[in-house]
Formats: sequence, structure tokens, C-alpha cells
Amino acid sequence: MSIPAGNPPNQPSAVREQPVHHRFPDIRPRRLRRAGWGALAAAALASLGLAFVPSPYVVEVPGPTYDALGQTDAGPLIEIRGARTYPTEGELRVLTLAWFGNPQRPLSWVEVAQAYLDPADSIIPMSVAFPPSQTIEQSNEAGRVDMRNSQQAAIAAALLHEGHDVASEVRVAGVIPDTPADGVLQPNDRILSVNGRTPYDVWSIRESIAAVDGPTEFEIERGGEPMTLEVTPLVEGDERLVGIYASNEYTFPFEVDIELPNVGGPSAGMMFALGIVDELTPGAMTAGTAWAGTGTIAALGDVGPIGGIVQKLHGAVDAGATHFLAPVENCAEVVGHIPDGLTVFAVDTLDDAITAVETVAMNADTAALPTCESGASS
Repeated sequence: MSIPAGNPPNQPSAVREQPVHHRFPDIRPRRLRRAGWGALAAAALASLGLAFVPSPYVVEVPGPTYDALGQTDAGPLIEIRGARTYPTEGELRVLTLAWFGNPQRPLSWVEVAQAYLDPADSIIPMSVAFPPSQTIEQSNEAGRVDMRNSQQAAIAAALLHEGHDVASEVRVAGVIPDTPADGVLQPNDRILSVNGRTPYDVWSIRESIAAVDGPTEFEIERGGEPMTLEVTPLVEGDERLVGIYASNEYTFPFEVDIELPNVGGPSAGMMFALGIVDELTPGAMTAGTAWAGTGTIAALGDVGPIGGIVQKLHGAVDAGATHFLAPVENCAEVVGHIPDGLTVFAVDTLDDAITAVETVAMNADTAALPTCESGASS
């Protein structure tokens, strides 16, 4: 807390018509003065010590951005072989987040306090960023699996949108030790159904697990033999977790590579799919407009919510984007946090995203397009 300079509230200034020349001796005991200085020194030392005390928080900030239509240090972000492609314009920015702090290197309270000064930063509990049930290495591995799955789902969604046939298998890629699935499911198990639902992709497995309040029934194929297994999920917050990494195995009619090194998580899926659709269709979808966006993608085109939407809005503006695609389910977080110069549209499917981009490109009336402010939030 800071005290403003000037007179105390509700106390007028003393008015003197003549200067006062009298000087009186300081009658305060020296012991009292020493105690006052001692208290100030103790407070200063306590504040200094606080700088080195670890906090139970991490700070989430906007990370680097990448153009799905452009290049990275590894080459083209999206490369299509075996099918005709078309020139593109503008930008379709993939947004990322960066975290400062982790259980091995926690931030000090002073570092956390500094984040309050920047609206683009978010302070979140360490236990949310790094769940106690996972090590940092397991968390990083989960991010890599999520990124691979999002890329595969984005390719599937884009090709299905363009009318191509895409076959799919879902398998167990790994099992997290000491979780409900440990000792029940095994790597390379082919998942035939989850709670009676046939999965087409990883996201549908998560939905099937969340839909049943109780044990999850897996029908799998292991070594060519079908079997039915039961796993009781672990509940963490709003999530029901069984402790597996699942992976999609799609059969595509031609080769599509997405190369984005050192980035994990599923939130770039929608923008990957848009980039693929743009390259496969005549004409530049954006007509030169700089877009950014975020959202998971399912193979059947559903767009899902992500974390850190406020930081990604700021990251989009920093990257020069003028238009933004936000998942409908993130709208409650978007309202009231849109930076100046950014127009945000709410999307629920890949078709919604394509419609928004093409409508802006044609300079058509966008009044009918859903926004978070217009009540698109779920």
C-alpha cells in the first residue's frame, strides 16, 4: 500500500502568516528512537527475506506465436505431399503459453507479486499447473502426446471437411504409474469402446469417461484377443482421469506433416486444421487478414476449450493479429478482457471458424457471426 503525498485525508493544511523561528529541543528518549529504527530495520530485513521465500504459484504469460501458413526454424509448419495445394495469404497464428516456476524451481513471493502489474500475466496455483499425481517429466510427456494427437486430429478434421475418407484406430500409447489404469490397461491396447461408445479419436474417449459417474468400462483388443476391462477414474477437480496416454492412428489418403518443435498441448488443433483447409482449397481464405486463434479440435470437427485464453488474447495482439477465434466454451473468460484492436469471434466447430474467416475476407456483414459479447458462451 502506498500513501499519497500531501496532507492526511480530511485534515486541512496549517496556515501560518509569519514564519516561526523558535527551536525546541527533541525531548524523545533516545531509547525510543533506537527502538523505532530497529523496527524499521527488522521490517526491511523481513521484506528482503520474502524475496527468497518460495511460493506455491506459477505465472502464466503469453508465449511465442507461429503462423500456420508460414515457416518455423524446422521448415514449413504445414507441408502437404501427394495432393494439389494453393497459395495462401495473411496469417493464421498459433498461440502458446509460457510458465515461470515449477515444483523444482518455485518462484519467490516477490516474483509472483510482480505479475499483478501486467494484465497479460496470470497467477495460478502450482497444484493446478503441475498436478500432484504427475511428475514434471510425466507432465511434459503428456504435453507431447497431446500435441501429436492434436496434429493428427487436425489433419483428420481438415481432410474430412474436404470430403476425403479417413480411417481411425485409437490405442493406449502409455500408462502412468500408480494411477487407476496401471496394471489394467497396457501400451498398444486397441480401444474398441469406452462405456459403450465407439471412439473415433482421443477427445471422444475423454467425453465417454466424463459421461459416467462411476467405473469406466473399456472394451479393448490385446494381441488380437478382445476383452472387457474396468477402471475406476481418479477425480481431480472437474476431471476424471484413468491415467493413460491415448493416441490416434489414422489412415490418410496423402501425406500431411505438421512441424512445430518444442511445443506441447492440444490447443493449436483448430488453427492447424484451418491452415490445412486453406492450403487445400483454391483462393486465400484470409484474403490477407492477420488472424490468431486457439482451441482443441476433434477429428469430427468439434472445437473445445483451452487454458490461458486471456494470455493468448494479449499474445495475438503482440503478434499483430486483428481478428481472433475463441472456443465458445471460453467465452466467459473472454468477456471484459479483449485488448484494444482485436475482434473476437466465438466458434464451436471447424465450420464456424471457416465461416468467420471467409466472411471477414469477403468484407461481408459480420453481424450474424457469434461473438462472446453477443451471448455465444455456453
